[in-house]
Amino acid sequence: MADILHRIGIKDTTPSRVYEALTTVDDLAGWWTADTKGDGDTGGVLRFRFLPVGGFDMEVIETSPAESVVWRVVDGPEEWIGTTIDWKLRQDGDYTIILFGHRGWREPVEFMHHCSTKWATFLLSLKDLVETGQGAPAPRDLQISDWH
Repeated sequence: MADILHRIGIKDTTPSRVYEALTTVDDLAGWWTADTKGDGDTGGVLRFRFLPVGGFDMEVIETSPAESVVWRVVDGPEEWIGTTIDWKLRQDGDYTIILFGHRGWREPVEFMHHCSTKWATFLLSLKDLVETGQGAPAPRDLQISDWH
């Protein structure tokens, strides 16, 4: 099994605000993809679409306000199905630190390398949304290759 791991700090905010950006449809649409629907509470399903290539359905398997969020991929590309995405939050001075993991890839295929870079760009979009009020969700996201 292989994992994608990232760490990012968001300045002058609280873990509660970042938690909100990870669990509310409007905020998720403000940093990941504008085409976001569903329910970000434990037991809910979030649907993220990226035209023209498709999207992902995430079952929200755990939420702990201001501390963590965990999703399980239940629909999307074959390589993603069954993987989990987790967000651990903590305060460190003026920063809220996010420890991000996209865990359980069967093997580190080329698509995983692409997804790792895309996750990094979307984490920067999340940072921008929380710090400035303006993220860069799909379709306005940074394009890094012919895969979207």
